[in-house]
Amino acid sequence: MRPKTILIIEDDPDISALLDLTLKDAGYRTLTAESGTRGLMRAREGEPDLVVLDLGLPDFPGDEVARRLRDTSDVPILVLTAVDDPDRKVNLLFSANDYLVKPFNEIELVARVRVQFRRREAAPVLTNGPLTLDVSKRLCTWDGREVHLSPRELDLLLLLAGTPGRAYSREEIGRAVWGDVIPAANVIDVHVSNLRGKLRDAGAYRVVRTVRGFGFAMRNFEEAKPGSQLQA
Repeated sequence: MRPKTILIIEDDPDISALLDLTLKDAGYRTLTAESGTRGLMRAREGEPDLVVLDLGLPDFPGDEVARRLRDTSDVPILVLTAVDDPDRKVNLLFSANDYLVKPFNEIELVARVRVQFRRREAAPVLTNGPLTLDVSKRLCTWDGREVHLSPRELDLLLLLAGTPGRAYSREEIGRAVWGDVIPAANVIDVHVSNLRGKLRDAGAYRVVRTVRGFGFAMRNFEEAKPGSQLQA
């Protein structure tokens, strides 16, 4: 099996060299880019398995690079930031999968990278009635029709689909899907609302139910009565 390829988008040559050496020592293949423009180009050409992205790039902000990457790919994005601002970190996680604050520890960097790869490789295909989630392909389908979800929406749905019928609190969802920086409840609610809208567009109704005053759960379609009518 070929080694995973990691694209490093970092304009500081010393940090880029450190990232390159650290990730190669961990067994990964690396690509490097010194600007947002070059990084987007290398992402299209090299089809990396993960992107390590600095926010302070010379041409345009890393936030914008992450948004543009996310428009065309669900590649995991690990952001490097020198700003330890909780609000900005929460905003970053709309497009990125994880972040590290500079200066970072090389061991933690490799650990965060491995977590992202494990999330993609460990879980099997999950099914719940007409819903199918192929984790390795990062693919969601409803009754054979693909549902295009953002990485965060897919991770949220995977969490709920792991145990249909079980209610997850907003705090549990925040920790499982966002990691160290738990977003405000309204941020989670917005993601759930967006997820429901995309499922409805595919003909899937009442997949995610609200547990008032607590959180959310996925309906267990396997336990639904034959012939029961789904409602919007």
